[in-house]
Amino acid sequence: MRQSFTDFTRKDLGRAVSARSSNYNTDFVADTDVVREREDFMRETIREYSMNGSMIIGIDNGYGNTKTARTCFKTAIMKCDSKPVLSRNFIEYEGAYYVIGEGHKGFVSDKQQDEDNYILTLAAVAKELEARGMKEKVNRVRIHFAVGLPLKWVQAQREDFKKYLMKNAYVEIYYKEHLYCLTIAGCTVMPQCYAAVSENLKEFKGITLLADIGNGTMNLMYLNNGRPMESKAWTEKLGVFQCYQRIINMVQDATGDNLMEDVVENILRTGEIDLPESHAGIIRKAIEGYTDEIFQKLRDHEFNEKLMKVYFMGGGARLVEQFGKYNSDTTMFNHDIKANAKGYEYYCYMIMRHQERAGR
Repeated sequence: MRQSFTDFTRKDLGRAVSARSSNYNTDFVADTDVVREREDFMRETIREYSMNGSMIIGIDNGYGNTKTARTCFKTAIMKCDSKPVLSRNFIEYEGAYYVIGEGHKGFVSDKQQDEDNYILTLAAVAKELEARGMKEKVNRVRIHFAVGLPLKWVQAQREDFKKYLMKNAYVEIYYKEHLYCLTIAGCTVMPQCYAAVSENLKEFKGITLLADIGNGTMNLMYLNNGRPMESKAWTEKLGVFQCYQRIINMVQDATGDNLMEDVVENILRTGEIDLPESHAGIIRKAIEGYTDEIFQKLRDHEFNEKLMKVYFMGGGARLVEQFGKYNSDTTMFNHDIKANAKGYEYYCYMIMRHQERAGR
């Protein structure tokens, strides 16, 4: 029987944590930039973490989508010299206007080299604070960034990424007529994939391969009874964007037609192909070829479905579930696209609490 962890509920740790829960109605209707996920958990309780007077904000700076614990939007931004007329989905920062979700960003492995990534991070903070109910005309808040990098890049890029996000100690941004005055108190950079399951490690028995399929990369890490095996962790450039390119190329080669970007993105997000069979068959073949490549990559890294389990998460998990060939008894799926962002907040809180107790 296939196991689905679509809403991997956070457990009460039984500790006196400096955190509070809030009910949030995940309404993806208002903004056109927001990824319109067909989520089964349209209403959930999300814990909020604070430490040392700072609100911990988890941000997953993905190559396809930027996520926080409560929001998700396309990783794209367009700078305007004047206030946008047709969109309310923009921020104002240092006298310029930035429309969120417009255009398309290419793959940049070293995120601190990209100024757009900083603007997208500020946009994510504004959207998350609004989602948490901070909608006064002026909102002053002290925040601590909780962010992540791919497993194999986190050691080399951690300090530079931290400096990049903390280059301004104080920031003012306008979003939907609200002014957010942010004091940046700190930043913790964690490994993607592992952070997403850090609160639920006891749930993993035996050997489990975590496979976090994002837009640009796929992160892999083995767990042994919930304990990470650091020597068995890899980052592969085999994200959903590779499937996107495969679809575009195969359809163009076979039919001469160029599919619109939005058409392909809708297919990749939902797994539903609402096109004539002449094109749908090609697309199915392209996606199946992509999922075959994923499982081959798992086998290249010692995965054996007879002897261990695999836990898929990230934006590519739905494609694997709908188009892949796998053992349903040993394959699990988590379709919460915001799992890393939520995990960053929890993991960051635990790190900060440990440091406080250790007197650091």
